[in-house]
Amino acid sequence: MSALVSRKAQKGNELEFSEIASRVTLGVVVVAVSTSAVAPASTATVSREALSAVAPASTATVSHEKRNIKFTSRRLKGGSIECASENPGLAISLTRDIAKSLENRASRASVVLYDRTTHTSCTYRADKHYDSASTVKPIILGALLLDRGVHLSEDEQDLARQMIVSSDNDATYALWDSVGPENIQNFLDEAGMKNTILDEAGFMGLTQVTARDQAKLLELLTGKDNSVLNAEERTYLLGLMRDVQKDQRWGTPAGAPSDAAVQVKNGWLQRSQNRLKDPWDRGDWKVNSMSAVTGHAYDYGLVVLTENNRVPEDELPEVGWDYGTDTVEGVAKAIHHDLRTHPATGRPGLL
Repeated sequence: MSALVSRKAQKGNELEFSEIASRVTLGVVVVAVSTSAVAPASTATVSREALSAVAPASTATVSHEKRNIKFTSRRLKGGSIECASENPGLAISLTRDIAKSLENRASRASVVLYDRTTHTSCTYRADKHYDSASTVKPIILGALLLDRGVHLSEDEQDLARQMIVSSDNDATYALWDSVGPENIQNFLDEAGMKNTILDEAGFMGLTQVTARDQAKLLELLTGKDNSVLNAEERTYLLGLMRDVQKDQRWGTPAGAPSDAAVQVKNGWLQRSQNRLKDPWDRGDWKVNSMSAVTGHAYDYGLVVLTENNRVPEDELPEVGWDYGTDTVEGVAKAIHHDLRTHPATGRPGLL
C-alpha cells in the first residue's frame, strides 16, 4: 500500500476535530517553531492581525553564551527560532536547519524539542494555541491512570488500546465520559499543563493545546518523577504509544534513529468543509504530531503542530492534509538528523 493510500485511510475518523495551542515552560530543554507571528512569552493567545503579520523569511543566526550554554536565535516569518545547548555547534545547526525546513512552507507551525542527553532545546512559537485533534488522547489516558491507577478493568484496557493504538474516537469518548472533565483537568493541573484548555462543549478534539504543553507531557512520561504518574503507569502509556499502528506512525517519527524506541501520537482534522469566505477558515487542515525518542543514548521529545494547510479550489481534500504532513516531517527530519549525527553528541550516526 502506498504512503498516500495508507494516509487517506486514516482520515475518516478525525473530521470532527479542530486545532489551536497553549503554553507552559519546559526549562532548559525545549524547542518551539512556527511559520507566522510569534506571541509574546507572557500571552497565551495570538490575534488574527498578529498571525497575518509577515517578517522577512529569515535572517542571520544570532548567538551568545551564558554559563556554558550556547544560545542561538533566528527570525523566521514573524517569529523567532531559539535554541540552547551545551554543544555550541548543535545549537547553531538546529537553528539553521529548522529555519530551512520551514522558510518555504505556507503552513503555520509550532515546534518544541527537548533533549536530555545533550542538554539541548529549541523553541519557535511554543505557546500558540491549536485544536488538539487526537493529540489529546494521551492526556485522557493520563487522567484515567491518575484517577484509577494502572490496574484498569479489561474494558478500560481495551478502550485505552483502541484510543491510542488505532486512534478510535468512539473508544476515546467512552473514556472521556468515564473519566470526566474534572479528573482530566486535575491531571492537567498536576502535570503543570496550565495552558491546555478543555472544550466547554465537551468535544475532546477541540481541546486547546500548545507545543510547549504537549512537550511537557512527553517529559513527564519519559522522566523519573513519580509525583503525577508512577513508573508503572508511565510505562503503560508509553507502551501503547510505541504500539501505534504502522499507518499512523508518520510525522515526527520521520527520520528518527532506527535503533531508538519511538512513542508517537498524531492528530489531524479539517476545520471546515464549507469553504467559508472568512480567510481564517477556508477548509484548511490541522496536522499535529508528537514523539518521545528513547533507548540507547536517546532521550528527547519533539512536538510539531500545524495549521493553514490549505485545500486549493478544485483539489481533493487530502491535498491540504498531505501538505501539513510534509511540513511536520520536514522539521522532524532536520532535527533528528542534527541530534543523531552532530559531532560530540555521543550517538552513532552517519557523520
